[in-house]
Order: sequence, then structure tokens, then C-alpha cells
Amino acid sequence: MDEIGPLTRKVMQYQDTVRQLVPTVKTAEDWAPLASLIAIDRFERIGTFLEVQNWQQYAEMLTGWATSVDSFETTVRRVTELSELVYFEIEERHFFGGKAHVVNSMTVFEFDTDAKICHVDVYL
Repeated sequence: MDEIGPLTRKVMQYQDTVRQLVPTVKTAEDWAPLASLIAIDRFERIGTFLEVQNWQQYAEMLTGWATSVDSFETTVRRVTELSELVYFEIEERHFFGGKAHVVNSMTVFEFDTDAKICHVDVYL
């Protein structure tokens, strides 16, 4: 990953920020460092069950998830940057109660002209 594009760097920063915040998050406002990467007013997330969330709804969902896990790890499998999109395939490991839940996911990040994340599609 020595020669990654600028939007891929933002996705990696997004991932690192999530991992760093998970152990400390208590409220949706605690996601402020992640929000700095987001086009808050335009943001839309389409989840694995086709649920649609704006930034506030997503931050609330993330808070519920983060407060239910002991820790969270990922392994990057593949990343492709194409125009304003980054295709980000990872293995996720969610640890809680002495157990690990492992899933493969792919998230498509879309960026606006200011290089802020404005749309996310999540696939399991």
C-alpha cells in the first residue's frame, strides 16, 4: 500500500479513527473525530439490510455498536480507488463476551469535490 491514492488514504484514516474510538465512545457526539471526514449535511449510508441513514442516525447506530463490543479489528483484503469512489474490502473481527464474530465486508465510499465522504454502501 505504498502507492495509495488520496481518497484511499482518507478511507484508511476513517478505519483507524473508528478503531481508536470504539473503546471510548459513550455518545454519538464522541464520533466528532470521524465526522471531520464526513460531508455531514449530505451524508447517506445504505446498510446491509438496505436501511438508509443520515449522519446523525449513523453516529447513533455506531454508538450502540461500539458500546456493545469489547474491541474491533480489521484486516484489509483489497482496496480500489476509482474516480470519486473507494471500494474497501475487509475482514472484520468483533469481540464481545470472550467470543469473536468474524465477517467479510465491502464498503463503497463515495467522496464529494471537497474529498469528504458523502455516501457509503455496505455489503456483507
